[in-house]
Amino acid sequence: MEIFASTPRLILREIIPADAPGMLALDGDPAVVQYVGGITINTLDEAREKIRFIREQYVSNGIGRWAVIEKASNNFVGWAGLKLVTAPVHHQVNFYDVGYRFIPQYWGKGYATECALASLKYGFEQLQPDYLYAWTDAGNAASVHVLTKVGFQLTDTFIHDGVPSNWFEISRISWQSRIR
Repeated sequence: MEIFASTPRLILREIIPADAPGMLALDGDPAVVQYVGGITINTLDEAREKIRFIREQYVSNGIGRWAVIEKASNNFVGWAGLKLVTAPVHHQVNFYDVGYRFIPQYWGKGYATECALASLKYGFEQLQPDYLYAWTDAGNAASVHVLTKVGFQLTDTFIHDGVPSNWFEISRISWQSRIR
């Protein structure tokens, strides 16, 4: 099992089949999926399918979302990391998207910020794109806050799947200037 990043409180590692109960707790919660289509999963088989899909991305794209494990408890608290988006979104294609999703009991602890920063570091140092991107439902104030806090710039608002969405970008140059 590969570990991609570590923060003071979290381990970001590959998602494995044993994470299915955590994935069910995550994507089975309506509050978690409120800003990403609102469709919950209801069974361990559905959770296993989501994990299979992510693991296929590791093979086909060289990257995919990572399991977020709380060091103090060894609990699966959600996922975060980078994803290669191969379908067009807001005039972009084949770009790295920074994302995160957490089980509600772990909200408000700063984990999204830690994971976003670790994702930026990994992305710019290992994958070396000129830009990393993110988008979120325009109504998701918590995610907008995290993205701007870690250095993303809100560059546009657009409609994605019928929903007003915010588009964010960060360049390698602006990221490097922030970490100096």
